[in-house]
Amino acid sequence: MAHGGGKSAAATHEFAWLVAGVEKAAWAAGARRTTSTTATVVVPARPRAATRATLRFHRATQPPLGDQRPAVDWWSPRPPELTLNALTPDAAAALGGPDWLRARRRAAAERFVASGLPSAAEEVWRYSRVEEIELDGFMLAGPDGADPAPTAVVPTVVLVDGHLRSADAPAGVEIGPLAEAKGGEEALGGVLGDAPDAFAELNTAFAPDPLLIRVAPGTVVDRPIVVHVHAATPGAVTFPRLVVEIGADAQATVAEVQTSVPGAALVAAVTEISVGDAARARHVTVQELDPSTWQVATQVSRVGQSADFLAAGAALGGAYARLRTDCRLVGRGASGTLLAAYLGDGDQMLDFRTFQDHAAPDTTSELLFKGALADHSRSVYTGLIRVRPNARGTVAFQTNRNLKLSEHAWAESVPNLEIENNDVKCSHASAVGPVDPEQRFYLESRGVPTDEAEKLIVAGFFDDVLARFPDQAVADQVRAEIAGTLEHT
Repeated sequence: MAHGGGKSAAATHEFAWLVAGVEKAAWAAGARRTTSTTATVVVPARPRAATRATLRFHRATQPPLGDQRPAVDWWSPRPPELTLNALTPDAAAALGGPDWLRARRRAAAERFVASGLPSAAEEVWRYSRVEEIELDGFMLAGPDGADPAPTAVVPTVVLVDGHLRSADAPAGVEIGPLAEAKGGEEALGGVLGDAPDAFAELNTAFAPDPLLIRVAPGTVVDRPIVVHVHAATPGAVTFPRLVVEIGADAQATVAEVQTSVPGAALVAAVTEISVGDAARARHVTVQELDPSTWQVATQVSRVGQSADFLAAGAALGGAYARLRTDCRLVGRGASGTLLAAYLGDGDQMLDFRTFQDHAAPDTTSELLFKGALADHSRSVYTGLIRVRPNARGTVAFQTNRNLKLSEHAWAESVPNLEIENNDVKCSHASAVGPVDPEQRFYLESRGVPTDEAEKLIVAGFFDDVLARFPDQAVADQVRAEIAGTLEHT
């Protein structure tokens, strides 16, 4: 991903007032909006030749993105296949660790062997490219991968191919291998519970070095805990596992920076976050994977009584990058905020599945996901607000908006509600549309060239998301990445 200079990023702030002032106009022209329970917005794209695969191409006879597109033969890249013999229960148990971890690994591998990979016919995998993933041929990454190149954000922890490489824990924070930690057996899977899919099962079975970050109750961590998660081995599958525990009344921010080397690879990551009662926790993810890397990631949080949790993410890289986000509000008065900014270019596909699960009274959640799609890139957003029978007083909002920067780009947006209590206030909305011509004309009439006008509009489009990132150094890095990408679209 190209890096841009500070000029466009600075212009974002200068132009934010314009975008805020004409938000209504931005979606009045060319956009389609709906608030129905099963809202679907489709912008068709022509079949195209794949450009990102470096090792293998796969011929598919069915379109991967739903029945709305005509059935045609098309070519698409996929990672090479991983030998199933490498993913046996015996191989999982052989990774070592205490008896309980070996038993846990074996059981997860057995469940994977019994269930196999999911199908795009399943609702939660609808529109995905999961059927293009065959595991034969990939190798399991070993512990000797090269360290990642430095980033603008200095890491506290470095994970290379799922192996802990280095850690520098601040005061009041425990960082280290979960297998060696007190209570590690209860912590692993304590938030995840039953694995939501086969990739999470594989992660439990084959994560070589699950990492625990534990913030002691009452501790205030004054700087972000930055975890650099790096896939360093082309042709390998990696299983990073991160378990975060924020104790009661504690305050902390954990940031994940995800990178990979060139060469087809598969990353199946799982992050578990437990937020104690009355705690204030922030989690930031910046996905900057190489354009040849495939990712299937799961992020699950459990938020206790009167606790406040915010998860912010930026998705910028990957050939196919999928993230499932579950925010479970289990304590009375808990609140959760989910934010994301994503930018697709080339022939990327970015896939998001979100669950705002209200399991206790007087809980609040807000979701705002914004994406822009250039070239032949594609996105899928599917979200669900679930209100349990006892969750009276729930307040929940869900919004997904997409800018279509190319006639060949494609977006699918499906917000949903599942409400089992009448004492609630909930809404959802989605929109897909081009850059508003009124905004563009406004800038052009003041001497801004057309190309620069569109870049400013797109940058401003993301600013209300990035301004809410808990760490502005990370937000500035994302702004620079977006500006650099827009320079080359």
